[in-house]
Amino acid sequence: MLSRRNIRIKVMQMLYSMSQDHSLGLDDAVRRYRGNVHRSFDLYLFTLWSLVRISEYAIQDKAKKLEKLLPSESDKQFTAVLAENEPVRSVVRNEAFQEALRLRKLKHRIDLDNIRTFYQDFAKTEEYITYSRQATHSGKEHVEILLTLFKHLVNNETFNDFLEDDFPNWVDDESLVVGAVKKTLKGLPVEGAFFEEHRPQGEAVEDFGEKLLRQVVEEGDDLLAVIEPTLRNWDADRVAVIDMILLKMALSELTSFPSIPTKVTLNEFVEISKQYSTDKSKDFINGILDRLMKQLNKEGKIRKQGRGLQE
Repeated sequence: MLSRRNIRIKVMQMLYSMSQDHSLGLDDAVRRYRGNVHRSFDLYLFTLWSLVRISEYAIQDKAKKLEKLLPSESDKQFTAVLAENEPVRSVVRNEAFQEALRLRKLKHRIDLDNIRTFYQDFAKTEEYITYSRQATHSGKEHVEILLTLFKHLVNNETFNDFLEDDFPNWVDDESLVVGAVKKTLKGLPVEGAFFEEHRPQGEAVEDFGEKLLRQVVEEGDDLLAVIEPTLRNWDADRVAVIDMILLKMALSELTSFPSIPTKVTLNEFVEISKQYSTDKSKDFINGILDRLMKQLNKEGKIRKQGRGLQE
């Protein structure tokens, strides 16, 4: 589920933590990095379960409408189909998914008041009102309303705050989690351990992320020695902490990861700097990396495997 950009961000965050807390050793940083990766998967599971629980609130909504002394015609027409359709039920009765929620202690972290609030907000939409009053539905219509519900939630500031309160990494991982949940919804109904395809894989987490983290820490002084001459009128001590971390990571990636195109490395670290560093960082990072690439190419220190990976 995690892209290399997300991995880079998690590595950057660990390197920044080490720069601020000198008692944090490399092995501890690697353990924290792994924990952050696992939390990204937990966030996907939790988000999907939240969506299911919000859908299930339709059953309570139906009961409340029928309990009225004088239920309206619309109350009588209302159905709990949002909760009782096959796509949703396939997730609820999926033993592997329920066991994953239990083992990762996610199942009961959702407050009922939040579930009710999110459901009631969505219940006011024209799409849901129409859907809940239909006599029959196709499987495609069930999936479409779940996608509509999810879009509604993601655009809801309170829902974003709800996720971020439990998972601070929502800010970094939102786009990937949203993509993973959408893919799951489009594949409903589900069977077996459907969620495993979104578990972060060892190749990205270890072969790339952990190697990059260890290398930047272990070779930090050597990387700095290569970077300093390209700073020209800039003193290395005056470079923003995040910018120097990104430069070291990019340099390490350029010289030690032969399967990653140089252009990808340049673009990725420029984009990360836009989000996590100063307003001027984008141009600074771009300029320094451009000089570094020219220098390293001239010295034959960038060796990429495959056509088109090196410029």
